[in-house]
Amino acid sequence: MLTERQIIGTFCWRKGTRMANVYGYVRVSTRDQNEDRQMIALQELNIPEKNIYMDKQSGKDFDRPMYKRLLRRLKPDDLVYIKSIDRLGRNYEEILEQWRILTKEKRVDIVVLDMPLLDTRRGKDLMGTFLSDIVLQVLSFVAENERTNIRQRQAEGIAAAKARGVRFGRPPAPLPANFHSVYQRWKAGKITGLVAARECGMPMSTFRYRADVYEKAKLL
Repeated sequence: MLTERQIIGTFCWRKGTRMANVYGYVRVSTRDQNEDRQMIALQELNIPEKNIYMDKQSGKDFDRPMYKRLLRRLKPDDLVYIKSIDRLGRNYEEILEQWRILTKEKRVDIVVLDMPLLDTRRGKDLMGTFLSDIVLQVLSFVAENERTNIRQRQAEGIAAAKARGVRFGRPPAPLPANFHSVYQRWKAGKITGLVAARECGMPMSTFRYRADVYEKAKLL
């Protein structure tokens, strides 16, 4: 009897009266994130390279053109492999919605490699479906909760670093050569802030911000 890997290696698998295709989907959240872990897992199943779809999209840009292309190609009874459940979406609702689209609208099977219980080919009876739905919802919630915790830890780390005096972003442009003299005249009330900003070649808001920083630095 052929193993699952050997069946997939033939580029398709028989289900009912047609040969169903096998696909893999990979998503990384940024163009710098490494997709090797997901790709290796799919390649070990001998899924044809042309049947593996990969998106590199940031959290803000979730258009996912390759995922949409995969959806258009899917036919009922096809099989889709993903490495982990959070590859389907950014949050709890989105993961559940994509699962519904794949299993109900597209009528394809899904296998989540990191969680063998999430394999829609097994447990097609009412109890099996019920258990799969519970596992899916729990894992989707855990995936979203973990991302929330990561963002919170990042925010706390940045806040702590700022409290220690660590600066983020671009370094400020150097002050113009006349800034000190202009600042002194403005501080003495001899010129307005608008005139001072114009003489320094910067917007009013920038002049006031730089003047505030300059004053605090003098007090240190």
